[in-house]
Amino acid sequence: MHFAHDVNADNFQQIVIEGSQTVPIVIDFWAPWCGPCKVLKPILEKLAEEYGGKFILAKINSDENPDLAAQFGVRGIPNVKAVYHGAVVDEFTGALPEGAVREFIDRILPSPADELRVQAATLRASGDLEGALRTLGEASQLDDRNEQIRLDAAEILVELERFEDAKPLLDSLSPVTLMDDRPRALLAKVNFALAGHGGADEASLRERIAAQPEDMESRLQLAELLVAAGRHAEGMDELLEMIRRDRAWNDDAARKTLLSVFSVLGSHPLVGEYRRKLTAALF
Repeated sequence: MHFAHDVNADNFQQIVIEGSQTVPIVIDFWAPWCGPCKVLKPILEKLAEEYGGKFILAKINSDENPDLAAQFGVRGIPNVKAVYHGAVVDEFTGALPEGAVREFIDRILPSPADELRVQAATLRASGDLEGALRTLGEASQLDDRNEQIRLDAAEILVELERFEDAKPLLDSLSPVTLMDDRPRALLAKVNFALAGHGGADEASLRERIAAQPEDMESRLQLAELLVAAGRHAEGMDELLEMIRRDRAWNDDAARKTLLSVFSVLGSHPLVGEYRRKLTAALF
């Protein structure tokens, strides 16, 4: 079996794009006139055989395939790019010694935990959410520092409405991970769901507010209950009313909660509308 191929526009889709869905593809952009290319290419070919299919080497003559070189932003050769699941995940330029190339290859190979994570995604796509969770549990045992595994599991737990199980997973994520939109939205959704479970019901909260319009705690509980029920506009209206009545209450809680609703909604048209309303309420 061959683990190194000459690639051009005719077989690029099959070898690189489709092939990268299974294993990493290491693309070597080279040219016949390039001296360093002649040093690097045999090293890559040797390692491709040695690793026995853990990655596939795709050799692209950049002179004969300028469109492919341009597509990958190649500015100097040799240029090596690793593609996995259709995306460039790492690269280097120049002729590195064999030890450094080996380190590069080892870095891009999926770990057993990564492979289980891919299996879990396949199970989830087929509707087997419990099977996906079990597979992610196995992946986490192999690599308990991988926060993306915990994030995948939390997302499935939210889909199953197991919010109390999802909360500790999300709370365990690092501040850097929580800067991304996906975990922030999940955490906000879980917090709203948990706030909406238990406590006073909608009718009781509305009675309290009718009797005492300045009861901010009841207004906040009502807003959280409405958002958890998917009645986002009604919940955001309550939060805006809180901002109008007492913007600074409980360390700006209404505005912060409204921003959390925006995280839950993502690109929903309501976000733009209520951002404008928030600006009007603040100024």
